[in-house]
Amino acid sequence: MTKINSPGRAARLKYGLFALALGSIGSFGFGTMATAQSTAFRQAVAATASVNDDVAQFYRENTYSALWTGGDAASNLRRAALLRALEEASAHGLPDQSGTAASLMQQMKNARTARDFGQVEAALSTAFVNYAAMIQTGLLDPSTIDSDMVRKRREHDGAAALAGMRDHQPFAYMRTLVPASPQYRALMREKLRLEQLQAAGGWGPIVPGQKLEPGDTGTSVVALRNRLIALGYMERSATASFDRDMERAVENFQSDHGLEVDGVAGGGTLEEINRPVRDRLKSVIIAMERERWLTPDRGERHILVNQTDFTAKIIDNGDVTFETRSVIGKNQSGRRSPEFSDMMEHMVINPSWHVPRSIITKEYLPKLRNNPNAVGHIRITDSRGRVVDRSAVDFSQFTARNFPYAMSQPPSTRNALGLVKFIFPNKHNIYLHDTPQKSLFNREVRAFSHGCIRLAQPFEFAYALLAKQTEDPYDFFHRILKSGKETKVELEQQVPVHIIYRTAYVSNKGRAEFRRDVYGRDAKVWAALERAGVSLTDVQG
Repeated sequence: MTKINSPGRAARLKYGLFALALGSIGSFGFGTMATAQSTAFRQAVAATASVNDDVAQFYRENTYSALWTGGDAASNLRRAALLRALEEASAHGLPDQSGTAASLMQQMKNARTARDFGQVEAALSTAFVNYAAMIQTGLLDPSTIDSDMVRKRREHDGAAALAGMRDHQPFAYMRTLVPASPQYRALMREKLRLEQLQAAGGWGPIVPGQKLEPGDTGTSVVALRNRLIALGYMERSATASFDRDMERAVENFQSDHGLEVDGVAGGGTLEEINRPVRDRLKSVIIAMERERWLTPDRGERHILVNQTDFTAKIIDNGDVTFETRSVIGKNQSGRRSPEFSDMMEHMVINPSWHVPRSIITKEYLPKLRNNPNAVGHIRITDSRGRVVDRSAVDFSQFTARNFPYAMSQPPSTRNALGLVKFIFPNKHNIYLHDTPQKSLFNREVRAFSHGCIRLAQPFEFAYALLAKQTEDPYDFFHRILKSGKETKVELEQQVPVHIIYRTAYVSNKGRAEFRRDVYGRDAKVWAALERAGVSLTDVQG
């Protein structure tokens, strides 16, 4: 028997009218109603529920029994819990559901016959299943928004959700539908904070000028000071000069926004400082939707690559235990790094680079047509693996369609993959790897690769992974490295890899951080959210 606890006083006051609206249901006495009435109710439920497969399945499996429209306390609480959730949906960055709640209320109020109550019953279940799907797995299907957002929206079992509502305390069960990750809760708090700031007028006037640096004075410096105070990076001050306190504030702002930390408010920094609250609020709402796309079970140990942040992290039980800079795919068609999750199975020390067909035909074949000795560091082999004598081949006769050779680069310090790669087999042929191009890690925006993720500290990344299976990961790794032989090392504990794209997130220190929309994907997500009914909460102060 499920124990039904009463909601809090506020819930009783706010939702007491819901029970009143259905007060007449008790007179039906569903347990003893006439056969004709019972049949009419079930027929109405079946007909109305047929528009949603999950709802129809639930009622078939439960002999079309009432879940919401009984006159008992459990039914009252279910109605109240659902209507409260619908009223509060916009707090999660979902479309405003208050109209749906009002429509359901009116339908309940107007119900008179068994058929009416059957229609109300199915309508409540449909509203619940739609809400549960949105809050648990997201409003959008990412793969339909951008071809590189290959993450699939997780399947939602509406029939199971209805069974959960039947079997558990309603208010408590509704809370379990909300993503439980600390990041989601932190983003919700940041959303509320930004909405309050927006209602109060935002961060004030923008900062004029192109560049401000230590030692500067004048009205632009005063505007910068005021903006930094409003943003929470400076204490209140009357200074009109770009002093050391302001320089530290700019440095902290730059660090929180993925900018080069130099304490100078140049064009890029001023552009980010001048972004309005509305822009940041959009980023947070998008991040909440993206958080719903990820599976709740991300692995006690997992690898997190945030493309907009140009970092790769190892997370152990919620804590970042290793972090390194990364390079992602160039912002160009066919080269942007995709978003997806997979399982890292092994690493390869001293890897060969087997050049992808797309790079061979788009980049190397045109060079070989002009000069057969071009890209001389790359080995060309035939279908039997034999090295091809370039001087004996007329490359001008080949096109992207009929080029018959493979190309590869043997292990070496000049290898495009560096000295180690980390493999999580996937159809996108994406992996993490070393690179000889170390200077790229000093750039602020690090989008240069063909799609794979390059690591600034690949050896240290390997040590962290190997530490779970060997007492001396450094020695283990370097003994293989010194051999010069291509060696596959299986991970005894496979590690989930999540390649994500977040322009807003809350750090472990509790401060919201923002990044630029490198590939323009968030702009597409926001447009899709707006089409689905999401809007910013425009509260007047």
